[in-house]
Amino acid sequence: MKLSDFDFDLPEDLIATRPVRPRPAARLLLAQGERITDRHVADLPAILRPGDLLVINTTKVIPARLSGLRSRDSAQGPVRAKVEITLTEPQPDGSWRALAKPLRKLAAGEEIRFTDTLRADVVARGAEDVMLRFNLTGDDFDAALDAAGQMPLPPYIAGRRAADARDREDYQTVFARIPGAVAAPTAALHFDEGLMEALGAAGVGFAEVTLHVGAGTFLPVKVDDVRDHKMHAEWGQVTPAAAARIMATRASGGRVIPVGTTALRLLEAAATGPGQIGAWSGKTDIFITPGFRFQIADGLMTNFHLPKSTLMMLVSALMGRDRIMRLYAHAIAERYRFFSYGDSSLLLPED
Repeated sequence: MKLSDFDFDLPEDLIATRPVRPRPAARLLLAQGERITDRHVADLPAILRPGDLLVINTTKVIPARLSGLRSRDSAQGPVRAKVEITLTEPQPDGSWRALAKPLRKLAAGEEIRFTDTLRADVVARGAEDVMLRFNLTGDDFDAALDAAGQMPLPPYIAGRRAADARDREDYQTVFARIPGAVAAPTAALHFDEGLMEALGAAGVGFAEVTLHVGAGTFLPVKVDDVRDHKMHAEWGQVTPAAAARIMATRASGGRVIPVGTTALRLLEAAATGPGQIGAWSGKTDIFITPGFRFQIADGLMTNFHLPKSTLMMLVSALMGRDRIMRLYAHAIAERYRFFSYGDSSLLLPED
């Protein structure tokens, strides 16, 4: 498989920089087998069957993007310059892995000051990121980060406008409760309390899992042969209660439909065999490409993805590459809104 197999032309004016409101007003491309229907997310209670199970990701996005001043001593005196930091992963020793811009100019031993109360020392610099140690820990760090940080909007939004106060709400799901993600599980941004209640009344169930989405979700694929691409590992958990709910749904003939590629990847990483899953916790770098045999997911609710991305490969694995390309051509022709703040799709391989 070549990277070019997952490319397509997308008009830039279809890239959404703000979500629609209310959330369920977003459009929904419904793909059932070979059939395509244009609907809205608000129609989900009428589309799904009683006994179906939606698997949602409860990760919470942290305000991981920070602006600061780095400083170090030199023969000419103190050197100070602006630096942009995006936190990516906490380490067991309390330090943080982070992306930095500019990266090359940072050096171990430098201090970065973000506010009067929050600062960090550069512990080490690698080829792609840096390791930082902050002056605060625990609740004090969380409070300082919340005050100083911004939501880490994807590059295709951040390149068009700066994050603002609206993004604190818009870029967070209504069921987010376990902090740790630096990107939102964006398919779930279309849900609000009213839709959740309507789905419950229609007999649709929910199972909660957690996958902390990492910054690797934004990194481009740089190899021509996709088999050579290496995914970044992300931490996730399937609780015993969630696994039991999934198994009960399958036993009763209901469909298991992850909301978002993050939930789907976690389920397939935790699967123990066809239709089998148990409690699971750890890091996964599962890479789903055409030819993958799905063990748990019967469908997928997801937004529209970037050309030549690993997520285009995932949806192609679920629906078949040719069918996905037809679906995306339809979405472009009908002017669906793309990417994180865009519209949604419900992909059901079987009619």
